[in-house]
Amino acid sequence: MERHLVLNGNPMEEIVGFARAVRVGPYIAIGGTAPVDANGKTVGVGDAEKQAERCFEIVDDALKRAGSGWADVVRTRIILIDIDDWKKVIDVRARYCREAKPVDTIMQINRFVNPEWLVEIEVDAVVAGE
Repeated sequence: MERHLVLNGNPMEEIVGFARAVRVGPYIAIGGTAPVDANGKTVGVGDAEKQAERCFEIVDDALKRAGSGWADVVRTRIILIDIDDWKKVIDVRARYCREAKPVDTIMQINRFVNPEWLVEIEVDAVVAGE
C-alpha cells in the first residue's frame, strides 16, 4: 500500500521527523494536533473552546489533503489539561462529527510540551470504499 504524508510546514516536522497526518491505503492517522497558527504561535491562550476550534480546523485541512473528510472519521481523541473543559471542547467536536458519529475518548493529562496549550486533538479515519 502506498504511504502518503500530509505535511503542513511546521518546522518540527523536519527537526523531529513527524507528519500532521499519514495515509496508508484507506487508513489515515492524524497525530496530536495543537492549537497553533501558521507561524507556530498558540491560538486562544487561556480559552479551551478557541483552542479546540483551531485544532479542528487543522484536522479538517489534514483530512482534505489526505483525500478524505469527516464522514470517514472513525475515532477522535480529546486530550485536555483540565477535564472541566470537556463540554466546551466536545461542543466544538459536535460541529464536525455529528453526522459520522465516530467513537471518542476524552482524557486529562498533566501538561503539554507548550504550557499555553489546553487541548490537543487526534483523529483516525478510514476512507470508505477503498
